[in-house]
Amino acid sequence: MVDYKLTEYLEQFVTEKRRNLFRKVLEDRTRHFTVAIEDIYQPQNGSAVVRTCDIFGIQDIHVIENKYKFYASNQVAKGAQKWLDFNFYRERNVNNTKVCIDNLRSKGYQIIATTPHNESCYLEDFDFTKKSAFFFGVEKDGLSKEVMDNADGYLKIPMVGFTESLNISVAAAIILQRLREKLKSSTIDWQLSDLEKDEKYLDWMEKTIKSIKKIKEHYYAEIANQ
Repeated sequence: MVDYKLTEYLEQFVTEKRRNLFRKVLEDRTRHFTVAIEDIYQPQNGSAVVRTCDIFGIQDIHVIENKYKFYASNQVAKGAQKWLDFNFYRERNVNNTKVCIDNLRSKGYQIIATTPHNESCYLEDFDFTKKSAFFFGVEKDGLSKEVMDNADGYLKIPMVGFTESLNISVAAAIILQRLREKLKSSTIDWQLSDLEKDEKYLDWMEKTIKSIKKIKEHYYAEIANQ
């Protein structure tokens, strides 16, 4: 639950311009689509995907670390990681990819493997009305067999050159930009709920305010003395 009194208290420490920006951005956030990246070992690629998710309003990103540890480079991500919700799958001796897939399915997502090689659906023909989790793998090896065997569908971007694959961040940007356009022009209920917006609004304020720990301690001390 959101502590609305705390929200009101913290607003005095955030400029009106900043608060309005938070509300404006939240109107374009979605959990209708989400993104999962699997064993991305190049920081610039993973960071660019994070930046892309923020730009196109994807609130959640799922990071699978079976082989490689994910690292978001602030130079590439430009601080985008601050505004997203990360879900990490990094347990030892566990098939983290399967855990991720099972978790997303339990939340109503269909698993979509992005790949140019299988009998994939072209981007323009993709059914964007369903909640979808788009899985991206490394450029050289692609997604794991676990994802390919358990995917509910496959998606590809039409390409007419000699090169058979796109850089992961480019592929993510093309897919998310096109499907976001379709979402916004549809009647689908794709936005965050009012409660989710209020939760993120409070969260973002807390991430913005310096000395937030001391300020909250002061707030709770005042409440206790009332």
